[in-house]
Amino acid sequence: MKVTVRGLDGPQLLAAVDELADLLVDTVDDGASIGFLAPLGRAAAVDWWRERAAGVAAGQVAVWAALSGDRVVGTVSLAFPDKPNSRHRAELVKLMVHREARGEGLGRRLLTIAEDAAVAAGITLLHLDTETDSPAEHLYRSAGWTLAGVIPDYAASPAGVLRPTTLYYKRVGGGGRCRHVPPLLSALGAKRRSSAP
Repeated sequence: MKVTVRGLDGPQLLAAVDELADLLVDTVDDGASIGFLAPLGRAAAVDWWRERAAGVAAGQVAVWAALSGDRVVGTVSLAFPDKPNSRHRAELVKLMVHREARGEGLGRRLLTIAEDAAVAAGITLLHLDTETDSPAEHLYRSAGWTLAGVIPDYAASPAGVLRPTTLYYKRVGGGGRCRHVPPLLSALGAKRRSSAP
């Protein structure tokens, strides 16, 4: 399967909202704990993605979509804090790969693209949370992420069962001081990476 990954601005995200919603529904239906309970209705998934567009336009969130033709088969996002003392870090969120596109390294590719874009934007620390003992944990460990701890009963699985969450972090780029990072929309927009196999 030939897959192209590209960064989305606000209007591009809105244009892809139906495909992104299909991916979100597929991910939740498969049991991934990404903030939603099953069954997730398609209309709710569309609304959730539409609400992200303003954050993308404001530079608070960066979103990448993996496309096979016109179909979105994966996505990853970075969320940026707005506090002056935390502009050196970002949170990796909503790494999703459609069930039909798994097993071909797309999850690792999306992770690498987000990490590289963070470095290009001056970010030096990434963090994330994931359901403890989920398949995603292997990906993060094998990509050099460091376990920070486990919080019991942190979030409900799509089935509604409280599950522990594991926190990870990864130092990227250089530096160790908090410095002003330029508005992230322009920084990432200028340096976002598109890649093809």
